[in-house]
Amino acid sequence: MKQEPVPTPSPILLTGATGYIGGRLLHVLQNAGHRVRCVTRRPEALQSYVVPTTEVVSGNVLDQESLTGTMDGVEIAYYMVHSMGSKGDFEEQDRRAAHNFGQEARRAGVERIIYLGGLGETSGELSPHLRSRQEVAEVLRASGVQVVEFRASIVIGSGSLSFEMIRSLVERLPVMVTPRWVNVTAQPIAIDDLLQYLSAALDLKTDDHATFEIGGPDSVSYGDLMREYARQRQLRRLMIPVPLLTPRLSSLWLGLVTPLYARIGRKLIDSIRHPTVVRDNAAQQTFPHIRPQGVREAIASALGNEGRECAATHWADAHQREPAKERGAESRASRPRASDGEENSL
Repeated sequence: MKQEPVPTPSPILLTGATGYIGGRLLHVLQNAGHRVRCVTRRPEALQSYVVPTTEVVSGNVLDQESLTGTMDGVEIAYYMVHSMGSKGDFEEQDRRAAHNFGQEARRAGVERIIYLGGLGETSGELSPHLRSRQEVAEVLRASGVQVVEFRASIVIGSGSLSFEMIRSLVERLPVMVTPRWVNVTAQPIAIDDLLQYLSAALDLKTDDHATFEIGGPDSVSYGDLMREYARQRQLRRLMIPVPLLTPRLSSLWLGLVTPLYARIGRKLIDSIRHPTVVRDNAAQQTFPHIRPQGVREAIASALGNEGRECAATHWADAHQREPAKERGAESRASRPRASDGEENSL
């Protein structure tokens, strides 16, 4: 049975509320009766999406001075910022942002930081994207504030980067030339299940740092997801494997087919080097009331709620310069847009 988090007396701090997962989490927290304080570079982007008990304050995680006072009176803070879509050295930006956030959290007496990272082997070669995710967790822990970290793979939900990429490819291409990364194994999680984990961490009883690997019951590849999407949409699609297609050529191809993904396509593809699957079942033991959906159910849910969910949040909302025409100006106009950084993109 689904358990609702108990409202906290002090405000819950939320970063990334203008992005995909952060925006969904904002609605979950507000609907549960929590007082929320959103920190964003563009407060005006959220004013139409918050309830009277939610505060919206200006702050930039890359500017430590701007964070001063934003966490006063806060016991629990969500860190939902990631710079994969940024230009330049995004790894250095991630480290600096996490350091600034952690230092202000410690100064303000924050008791817990809840962070969403990415699944991937802690040993061996990681892509810059996944390596940065894990480094951010280390930087946050170094602040001395307790960190509860969730590591997820592909997020299936209408509006998530991976799902929208799959949707664009399958809808547009009757015949797909598929590179090697299409066959890499992942363990997707539905957006609703991810939000359950993130909200359940508010009531987690622990005095130590904690890391939970989370995912649905199915281990599949991007190719499997494309085929399942096509099946549910009743589309006939032919996939021709071309293992020698390099990541660079693959990202160029992705950008030509789906222009909205041109800037971050290479970073996303680079992150799909190794399997991203759950190897530790601590999440199942700690949160037994959460029973994640399988891939078929998750895709069906995303398709069924596409209109409603896309009007709420979308991964591209974290990138101001993305062209609205890619998904339709009428649907983009109804969503807040900001550049606070992108949360878990996969």
